[in-house]
Amino acid sequence: MTVFNRSGFVTGSLASLLLLAACDQKKPADQASSSSSAAADSTQTSTTSSSDMSAPASFGKTTDGQEVQLYTLTNAHGLKATISTYGGTVTSLQVPDKAGKLGNIVLGFDNVSGYQSPAFLKSGPYFGALIGRYGNRIKGGKFTLDGKEYTLAKNNGPNSLHGGKKGFDKVIWAAEPVASATDGQALKLTYLSKDGEEGYPGNLSVTVVYTLTDSDELKIDYTAKTDKATPVNLTNHSYFNLGYGQDKDVLGHEVTLPADRYTVVDETLIPTGELKPVKGTPFDFTTSHTIGERIAQVPGGYDHNWVLNNASGSGMHPAATVYEPTSGRTLEVTTTEPGVQFYTGNFLDGTLKGTGDVTYGKHYGFCLETQHFPDSPNQPKFPSTVLKPGDTLHSTTVYRFGVRK
Repeated sequence: MTVFNRSGFVTGSLASLLLLAACDQKKPADQASSSSSAAADSTQTSTTSSSDMSAPASFGKTTDGQEVQLYTLTNAHGLKATISTYGGTVTSLQVPDKAGKLGNIVLGFDNVSGYQSPAFLKSGPYFGALIGRYGNRIKGGKFTLDGKEYTLAKNNGPNSLHGGKKGFDKVIWAAEPVASATDGQALKLTYLSKDGEEGYPGNLSVTVVYTLTDSDELKIDYTAKTDKATPVNLTNHSYFNLGYGQDKDVLGHEVTLPADRYTVVDETLIPTGELKPVKGTPFDFTTSHTIGERIAQVPGGYDHNWVLNNASGSGMHPAATVYEPTSGRTLEVTTTEPGVQFYTGNFLDGTLKGTGDVTYGKHYGFCLETQHFPDSPNQPKFPSTVLKPGDTLHSTTVYRFGVRK
């Protein structure tokens, strides 16, 4: 059996490839020194481990009567992540600010009903959910693989988005605490996406492990196997606001993206195939800029894929760094993936009210969706997303929390 680490890159000639490599979890040195860990500044103390994870709580029932459970992961410093079996959704994430006070930093709801309300389904923000079978857009809702054309649901204008009308964000995942976790607490989620589901070929067996480490990281490990060749692009769609409940939007957050190029898109947000240098454009986050500094120069706001630097080797590489001055919170993202979709909550319109009775207006949250590139099944020069029988997909993304004083 071949094991694929889902890192990929595009060379100067844009040659497509899948890298065969094991995942190296070593942190880049520049990230380790950029901010102190949340643990160092948190007043919370705990001796929790995976063996004493609390029993899951009820999160309500779906509209078709299925029971949904909510699991809480807690690390040694008191950070907490709550994860729903509906969509594998991260519903809240409690991390300390510079004063050591815990606070939620992700958009979500206190009950599964919030994720199934007519207003939520109409706006389709995918708060905190696992995304698949294919994260991001596929042009025209179709692709050709091994000489056969496959037709998908068009749920985003003329295109297919995030797996279709009922993607992985809208299914119940089987959940099991990981008793063998040695660095914090971990939860394993599994789901079988059957052959033909949402138009995709093959029975795809997916495992996702969330680990809240004692290094103050939320680590997400994705694994998948198939019995037919199929495109796969898995990610998490959490919306972050490091000043949740304090600021009216995230435009004052300072962002760095280690990417010299981005994928140019058409009016329906499908890549044209061009990988354009960011230098001299409002897409240049190679040095820190606030989200709001140049967003007016981007029609509609940021919702683009950045081509990450240093993604050509095996293992982890930096994807983003974010700092929110009021709270002092920092977020550092590393991944095995070749791209990251930076989205700034452009379609939030104030119709949704979430955790803490907070109204989610325009730009109230931002997403950093680590991924292969949008529309890769129709873009042969992009890194391949095709998973074949006998191969195993492995992908990892880590969100590390800290503070600056």
